[in-house]
Amino acid sequence: MSTLKVALLQTALVWQDCQANLQQLATQLATLKAVDLIVLPEMFASGFSMDSVHIAETEPGPALCWMQAQAAQYQCAIAGSLAVRTTKGALVNRLYFVTPDGQVQHYDKRHLFRMAGEHQAYQAGSERVIVSYRGWRILLQVCYDLRFPVFSRNRADYDAIIYVANWPAARSRAWWLLLQARAIENQAYVFGCNRVGQDANGIDYRGDSLLVDYLGQPLAELAPEQAGILYATVDLSALQAFRAKFPAQLDADLFSLNTP
Repeated sequence: MSTLKVALLQTALVWQDCQANLQQLATQLATLKAVDLIVLPEMFASGFSMDSVHIAETEPGPALCWMQAQAAQYQCAIAGSLAVRTTKGALVNRLYFVTPDGQVQHYDKRHLFRMAGEHQAYQAGSERVIVSYRGWRILLQVCYDLRFPVFSRNRADYDAIIYVANWPAARSRAWWLLLQARAIENQAYVFGCNRVGQDANGIDYRGDSLLVDYLGQPLAELAPEQAGILYATVDLSALQAFRAKFPAQLDADLFSLNTP
């Protein structure tokens, strides 16, 4: 499929209340236009909580099962992150990518936000994860990962990047600039989904969710602090034509990435 219809769900989150968040999100999805991919914010079932022991769900938990049901109902993929207790007992910030047929792939957040103590509440992932969906190759990333371009460097192996986030309003300029930078340097579309509202720690979130093309140009955006669904259609043929015309990737530096 050359084109992909994408929807970013920019919403407020109820603090550490999974059921309330799932109900709220289901109501918002009921207004959804037909799309191929829905992106939800980081930790959409709880907010960005460091109380990992109490909020983490064991696979397959209620929020993951909800994602599978919604993907089946709307016949599209859904991406969003959750606090998860793995089968080995580790606590992770896990970005799920669920397809309409119920298949589940995941990426565990690599860069944990130490300024909020995330590195003490969760275990960092180490694997770079790219999913294939309807002819697209999509890199999965979470919030603070946005600040680390080496980890997300395109090795001619993906076409788009998903960033799900709880990115504070105080650093919204960095969010905007870095999303556009990642798109330009990697010659890829970028889908950045952030929340709005205030959490229980008094942190404010503006949203500023953004769909960016490979030139760094915003395709769609929502007004700051406005809850809503952001839509855009991205075109793989156009991306491939641009890469052929401007093959900067052929001059990229070779490197190896070491992760624990």
